[in-house]
Amino acid sequence: MSNSTKNPVVHFEMPYKDQKRVSQFYQDVIGWEMNDTGPAMGNYVVAHTAQTDQNNMVQTPGTINGGFYPFKQDSPEPSVVISVDDLNASIEMVKKAGGQILGEPQDIPGIGMWVSFRDTEGNRVSMLQPARK
Repeated sequence: MSNSTKNPVVHFEMPYKDQKRVSQFYQDVIGWEMNDTGPAMGNYVVAHTAQTDQNNMVQTPGTINGGFYPFKQDSPEPSVVISVDDLNASIEMVKKAGGQILGEPQDIPGIGMWVSFRDTEGNRVSMLQPARK
């Protein structure tokens, strides 16, 4: 197996029950910058875990940012987000390998195309085809 960085983990996601509380917790305990995206983006809170550029992308290789979404009874469980070159091809590979795509791919403005899936062990994972700059 090579040491390549093909399809790296680029983001994590976890639910929150109290937006202000989760933001304060990670700011106080870990020192992350927590940014509420507001109702237009589903009250998602972006966690900057490392120094980022003007496009909110990490500047230090090997680091990732993350986010928190509102918890609901049917909220998806936490997941990691894997960067892929071609989302449609990756969706087909997930299906062929025995995984299950969860919903339809979504366009995240300025970020890219995203979709979640379940692997063969039932874990929720997401894939992101970054927007072309």
